[in-house]
Amino acid sequence: MGKIDVKEEQNRVFICTGTGCILSGADRVNAAFKEEFKKRKISEIDIVQTGCHGFCQQGPIIVIQPEGIFYPMVSAENVARIVEEHLLGGKIIDDLLYKDPSTGEKVPFYKDINFYKKQTRIVLRNCGQIDPEEIDNYIEHGGYEALKKVLSEMTPEEVVEEVKASCLRGRGGAGFPTGIKWDFARKASGDVKYLICNADEGDPGAFMDRSVLEGDPHSVLEGMMIAAYAIGASVGYIYVRAEYPLAVKRLKIAVEHVKKKGFLGKNILGSSFNFEIKIKEGAGAFVCGEETALMASIEGRRGTPRVRPPFPAQSGLWGKPTNINNVETLANIAWIIINGANKFAAIGTEKSKGTKIFAVTGKVKNGGLVEVPMGTSLREVIFDICGGVKDDEEFKAVQIGGPSGGCLPAEFLDTPIDYESLTQTGAIVGSGGMVVMDESSCMVDLARYFLAFTQKESCGKCVPCRVGTKRMLEMLQRMTKGESNEEELVLLENLAQDIKVSSLCGLGQTAPNPVLTMFKYFRKEFEEHVKEGRCRAGVCSELIAYIIKENICKGCGVCKKHCPVGAISGEKKQPHEIDVAKCVKCGICMQHCPFDAIYVAE
Repeated sequence: MGKIDVKEEQNRVFICTGTGCILSGADRVNAAFKEEFKKRKISEIDIVQTGCHGFCQQGPIIVIQPEGIFYPMVSAENVARIVEEHLLGGKIIDDLLYKDPSTGEKVPFYKDINFYKKQTRIVLRNCGQIDPEEIDNYIEHGGYEALKKVLSEMTPEEVVEEVKASCLRGRGGAGFPTGIKWDFARKASGDVKYLICNADEGDPGAFMDRSVLEGDPHSVLEGMMIAAYAIGASVGYIYVRAEYPLAVKRLKIAVEHVKKKGFLGKNILGSSFNFEIKIKEGAGAFVCGEETALMASIEGRRGTPRVRPPFPAQSGLWGKPTNINNVETLANIAWIIINGANKFAAIGTEKSKGTKIFAVTGKVKNGGLVEVPMGTSLREVIFDICGGVKDDEEFKAVQIGGPSGGCLPAEFLDTPIDYESLTQTGAIVGSGGMVVMDESSCMVDLARYFLAFTQKESCGKCVPCRVGTKRMLEMLQRMTKGESNEEELVLLENLAQDIKVSSLCGLGQTAPNPVLTMFKYFRKEFEEHVKEGRCRAGVCSELIAYIIKENICKGCGVCKKHCPVGAISGEKKQPHEIDVAKCVKCGICMQHCPFDAIYVAE
């Protein structure tokens, strides 16, 4: 790569310090830069600690501005070279650049990387671009201009109508129109009203809300302030998981900074609008993501749902009118106010407007956070943006919508990601979790995994969820052990349908979704487990057997040496055998065999 123009006054080193990058060593990289700058007496180049870029597979991530040079997987040992060769020498370091997995070419500029350039970032617009612990950084990027606009130019009714016109739907899972929800709360009678930000993100593998709170907390706070003004609320709560320590820390810093700037408190920006925000740390109960359970938890009671109506807009927190939106929904609001409802409504599909963030994990080459217009296909997200299936294995399925979502096979890869299209398949958009699977995944075991999660997280208040999910889990456990029968297949499906229509809250009503979609699209695998006692993926250990191929085994004794239970016998330089009765099916022998002589019998 050639030389670059170094502009001293603009030089900045952006270091991703989201949770993912920190776990990969970003703190050590940050410390190394500070030490190198101190040693070389460099003061004209700023170091900016940002939130999550979304490209989590490539952390720790460094971006050198103003050129936008992208260095992935940076270690502390790389720092001296970056300072010497790039920052001081103006030379791009070729061997540290990102390598496109499809073409093998080095890509120096982050905006040219498929992962970034194929996204449309509204909610994630500032993540990776600002220091989340510095309010002035947010203000420099247009922060709080939307709040100033609504307080000086718009009535609460006009704000509600603008959000209605944008057709923004709640991003927490249900997809209810946000403007209509606000209108209910605004029109509700009451001297006190509350606004709640639901940051109780509990889906396995989901980290959309956490990353927004870590990388751009002010966008959520500004959205809350505008929402509170629109509905007439004077107090707001952010209900956030205590397991998100970095998000909680940055939220608290952001709230303090906002107070000092005069954007919170009495007579905000010289208006008659009064508003305060409190942070409530939840204990990690999945059911508290449900609105009524969440409010019970804030009130100091056990987090269990209640029958609706009355809905929160009529009788919510402490019996007062309450509006609840999730993190991603609120992070859209300031953008809509500044850019206009029509611009937002022009993105997406006829009934699903705007963008949606997905946390893509599992057997995918480039996992992370992806924000795309509603209506983008599953194929575009998984293959075009995230690079396809890891190790170029065959795509098998994608679980979308978390433990309450559905599992879709390859035939649905061209399905648009929107509320209506996914519902027709039996899946849901949900909060945005997306788990990619290849042929090494067992659908029966996966159904057991998701049901074990929802069964454990059931609050136990209603019988269908408390007892029904327990019975379903027991059936799936028997199937993974080869102890089930064909009658139980029918019973499992019938019970799932009954739980879906009779449970009290959304947790129980959607808990059977993974089982039902896997039953619908992967029924043959369930039948193989039950009728043939066979797991084609080799995951259900009690249904598999390890065999040594006599014509390949050299009798080296490596497998025998590593077997923890002494199940392998044989003379040196002679084919060995596995005693099936002793074998615990740990797979260690197959991992260590240097000749690939051990295989799983189908």
